Amino acid sequence: MYKKLKEKINIILVTKPRHVVLLIILLLNIILISGAAVVISLLAPADIEGGFWPSIFYTISMILDAGCVQYVVADIGQTSVTLIIVCLITVLIGMITFSGAVIGYITNYISSFIEDANEGERPLNISDHTVILNWNNRAAEIVHDLLFTEKREVIVILVDKGKEAITQRIKDRLSETLKKNPRLAHKNTVIIKEGDTYSTEQLANISVNKAKSIIILNDDNLFASGANKKDIAHNHHGNANTIKTLIQVAEMTSSKDSVDNQNIIVEVEDDWTQKICETIISHKERLKKCHIIAVPVNKILGSILSQFSIMPELNLVYGELFSNNGAEFFCKKCDKPIDDENTWIEKRLDDHARAIPIGVTETRKGWHEFYVAQNDDDTKPKEYKDGEDLEVSLNPNFVMEQKNIVILGHNSRTKQLMEGFFAFRKEWNYQANSEKNDVLNVIAIDSKENLELMNYYKDCPFVTKCVEADIYDDKLICDTINEFVDKNKNDTTVLILSDDMADPEDVDSNALTYLVYLHDIVKKRLKANPSFDIEKIDVIVEIINPKNYDVVHNYSVNNVVISNRYVSKLLTQIGSKDALYEMYCDILSYDEEGADVFISKEMYTKPATQFFTELPPECTGAELVRSVYKASPETNKSLVLGFVSPGSRMTLFTGDNLKKKFTLNKKDKIIVYSNH
Repeated sequence: MYKKLKEKINIILVTKPRHVVLLIILLLNIILISGAAVVISLLAPADIEGGFWPSIFYTISMILDAGCVQYVVADIGQTSVTLIIVCLITVLIGMITFSGAVIGYITNYISSFIEDANEGERPLNISDHTVILNWNNRAAEIVHDLLFTEKREVIVILVDKGKEAITQRIKDRLSETLKKNPRLAHKNTVIIKEGDTYSTEQLANISVNKAKSIIILNDDNLFASGANKKDIAHNHHGNANTIKTLIQVAEMTSSKDSVDNQNIIVEVEDDWTQKICETIISHKERLKKCHIIAVPVNKILGSILSQFSIMPELNLVYGELFSNNGAEFFCKKCDKPIDDENTWIEKRLDDHARAIPIGVTETRKGWHEFYVAQNDDDTKPKEYKDGEDLEVSLNPNFVMEQKNIVILGHNSRTKQLMEGFFAFRKEWNYQANSEKNDVLNVIAIDSKENLELMNYYKDCPFVTKCVEADIYDDKLICDTINEFVDKNKNDTTVLILSDDMADPEDVDSNALTYLVYLHDIVKKRLKANPSFDIEKIDVIVEIINPKNYDVVHNYSVNNVVISNRYVSKLLTQIGSKDALYEMYCDILSYDEEGADVFISKEMYTKPATQFFTELPPECTGAELVRSVYKASPETNKSLVLGFVSPGSRMTLFTGDNLKKKFTLNKKDKIIVYSNH
């Protein structure tokens, strides 16, 4: 019997220690108060009204306030040393068993409450929020871009560890923006919790089944060394954490208890994970309930960097259109149009005075209209009242000039970058009026180790030369670039890649060093020839850490690509408007080689003097957009979205800019959305 009782007590101590401690505190205080009350009632004179229960009151008064001792003694009318000693002992023991113990217990309970909340133990009963699962160097950009949505946002981030480091990263990313726009400081609420992102219980605790969008990121180890990162990149196949998280999220959001039309965005970095995600989607996706999109981030980044290398001005264009700040892409559901897309766009151009309609297409969720606009309200019909259409003459024989590109350095997406070049080359490598046979002319300057990893680009016929050079070989690097620039008549783009596999403290260091070399090249050319056109050398600098953005701008480089920001902006926009994903895939791809009819639509920047046979006169943005579209051939309708002037000054034709008058100059480049 005794043994069983002892075991039962031991189980209670292990399973419910908080309850046991609370019970002991209560028992000790009951014993103290009762014992002191008995002694005080015995010491009180017979002619004083008292007894046990008034003595209970006296005891509690002394425990709560030691100064009450003198009043207790005075009330009882007994000033014996014994009574005073009993009262003092009662106060001293009460301070430990009552005040100290109770305060300690409550403090511990509050600490546990906060800890449980931080670790995701305590349920969060909210809805219509954005959930971010896992953390990487793109997550802070998502939080930043959500500042510019039209509605207030609640963002819940669930990570396995590193809450304090993540909090600081978010603070660092938002600080500069909040200094410029203090009104945004309290717009959104960010909640960070620690726990397993694939735990059903912890996902339920953050109300995943009530969220409007869930973004599943690849988990980065914030403190991983470069060696560990390279080992993971070269030897690790697939991302098990992403797969497990998606399975749990898909199961919960496809259930009857979840809200409708939840968007689940999953970023994947390798083909195997992409394949498994697509399989899970085929099993678990429930249209009108949960919509799952697996986003191949490395492929997207490769496409973006390749397009920037070919048309550097696109960095400015995508930087605004892919974000929630300024002009952006909008979509809305519609009925199936009776007419074809070209006729639909012409009609929409007639009744939309603040937005540019760019297409109508059937997505997996039905028919959608797509616009470029400042805000959602601008996509509503507004009467067009500008002047008559212009007589514009477009160049029917427009071809892309040969693109001369220098690649400095490498990163984990170099192969995807080459795939982007191949895609562009397939569509545009038909021209016969160039002295060169290839539309791309690329040289690579990198270390021997990295060139060997790429097999010296032997599978890339457009890479005409590889130069082995470490970061310290400044003379060889500069001489190679100078020779390449002098050899080619057209402009040269220098793409500086940042090694994302470097140690955290070394990230961007090589890219910044290459930038110093480029700055020195331009400076020496200007000294030798003051009339040298500095825009003959376009510099695209990819950086990983946004903190280095200001350092780059100190070298007067306009085309700074913070690559992670582009993926974050895409993920953010797709999270709220998932139909945009299909349009983004179209923009970042090209038609197959030798296609008779161009179907895929892309973004281009084309020299105004080559796009038009004669520059149009001064006109409003709306007049130019309408006139160019109507003058375009049926097989290649062109929508002018704006233009870029020398000095990287961009104008987009949205909102009031559609009503303003502009005059195009010879050095301006037209931003065109078209099939070719």
